[in-house]
Amino acid sequence: MKLNPQIFREYDIRGIAGTDLTEEIYERLGQAIVKYTRGKRKNNCFVVAHDGRLTSRGFAHAVMDGITGAGVNVIDIGQAPTPLCYFGLFTLPVDGGVMITASHNPKEYNGMKVAVGKSTIHGEEIQKLYKVALGDTFPKARKPVTITRMDLLPKYLARVARSINVKRKLKVVVDAGNGASGPVGVPLYERLGCEVIPLYCDVDGRFPNHHPDPTVAKNIKKLIATVKRTGADCGIGFDGDGDRIGVVDDKGNVIYGDKLLILFARSILKEKPGATIISEVKGSRTLYADIEAHGGNAIMWKTGHSLIKAAMKKFKAELAGEMSGHMFFQNRWYGFDDAVYAGARLLEILGSTRKPLSALLADVPKTYVTEEMRIETEESKKFELVKKATAYFQDELGLEVNTIDGARVEFEDGWGLLRASNTSPALVMRCEADTPKRLKEIKSLIAGKVKELNK
Repeated sequence: MKLNPQIFREYDIRGIAGTDLTEEIYERLGQAIVKYTRGKRKNNCFVVAHDGRLTSRGFAHAVMDGITGAGVNVIDIGQAPTPLCYFGLFTLPVDGGVMITASHNPKEYNGMKVAVGKSTIHGEEIQKLYKVALGDTFPKARKPVTITRMDLLPKYLARVARSINVKRKLKVVVDAGNGASGPVGVPLYERLGCEVIPLYCDVDGRFPNHHPDPTVAKNIKKLIATVKRTGADCGIGFDGDGDRIGVVDDKGNVIYGDKLLILFARSILKEKPGATIISEVKGSRTLYADIEAHGGNAIMWKTGHSLIKAAMKKFKAELAGEMSGHMFFQNRWYGFDDAVYAGARLLEILGSTRKPLSALLADVPKTYVTEEMRIETEESKKFELVKKATAYFQDELGLEVNTIDGARVEFEDGWGLLRASNTSPALVMRCEADTPKRLKEIKSLIAGKVKELNK
């Protein structure tokens, strides 16, 4: 069987439906997962779920055929956001799970996230799965196997509602982008006592209204306008498979991932002084300073949801978050990225004060940041370029450079990040400074050096 090696990415499998991924390929991947997990199974069962893409249900059936044909039982929770599949890993007698999704990619894509035990595989393990899938011998079922259809949503809603207390009635606009989270977020927030104004909360795999990525400004124009028009307390957006959140305050301002993490960190540090909180190299300096100022232990880590989850276990962190909107609560939850749950925690924070959301971050120092910039290069060159840039800034200019993930060059009044993309032949760059003038200078310094090296 021909498999495009490029669909086996750093964190998941993702490609064009009907070209890179067919029902035949999904069935093979189901067989490969069983072979790959040999010796790691106790319950001989996997949970399987799929998002709302037009091809996802057929692909889910195909992967279940592969899994059961290879002798392993399945609990099929049907159409659901990725966090509901993760919830199944922690609450069902299973050895892992398969989520059919391409997250926030365009509608022609599909893919798969694979969990073994309670964690998704990534990096080298995905490459191992690819090599297994290339083989021609797979296990065969030797005794009857089952596919059990289960609706996990009631259990999820009850579990979240039991642990979240929203003390006053709030008005919230929810934009699910026609992704899989609308049927989860709306009933949950209503159950928590909120008035919910839904936008595009019906599941439609064509994504007819806007691309399902709430961290991109053009995708949340309607969310911002609706918050302002209705006088809502906040707006919450979900990506296509519900593991990333976007937030808009009562004035229609976007609260990016690092600022949102400040709110969550402050809340947790009241309960658990000294707690460890993790973010990534793209996060604002104000985030790390605020965590420390409120008595927390701040750790800067590598970008990537699988890498962050691994770091949370290593450092026993209560909370972690990324600029991209992945939020991970070990505190009172299970540690996986869940946008609906993160929204519930935000509503709990808002419900505990009479202050508007826009006022809760008013004391965070104002800084100026660039958007995440991409510099195209060759796959074979990207890591070497970062290495050379690191040497220049560290050795020739004598600057402090954090190399946990690429090169984060620290200045007295700002920083600039250069790292190799995990998923494409490109460098990723982001800068922050105390003034617009200084931001321009830092950006120019780093971009200029990269241009010189990238000839």
